[in-house]
Amino acid sequence: MDVMDRIKSAVDENPVIIFMKGSPKLPQCGFSSRTAQALMACGEEFAYVDVIQDPEIFQNLPRFADWPTFPQVYVAGELIGGCDITLEMFESGELPKMIKEARTAAGLEINEQSA
Repeated sequence: MDVMDRIKSAVDENPVIIFMKGSPKLPQCGFSSRTAQALMACGEEFAYVDVIQDPEIFQNLPRFADWPTFPQVYVAGELIGGCDITLEMFESGELPKMIKEARTAAGLEINEQSA
């Protein structure tokens, strides 16, 4: 499968995905770390791709959405941005809402504590 098709499949198949350096539990750069922390703080599951482990994605992701830097966060198939935008959306309360809506639209159970 072509790398652009692999990227598109990952974005299409996951309501929330971050392309980052490292993993959410072991990030390899500060921007990826802060972005993953914001996503984790939303309390919902999300997918990730470690671009360091996949040089083809590392080289081609910037042209996929015409966004030159990492990390890149996609919600409901759309690029929402990198670290700064993700953090701003988290702080405003927009990110948790957007993630819940994307997971609901995808038919995935929302992680909420039951009473």
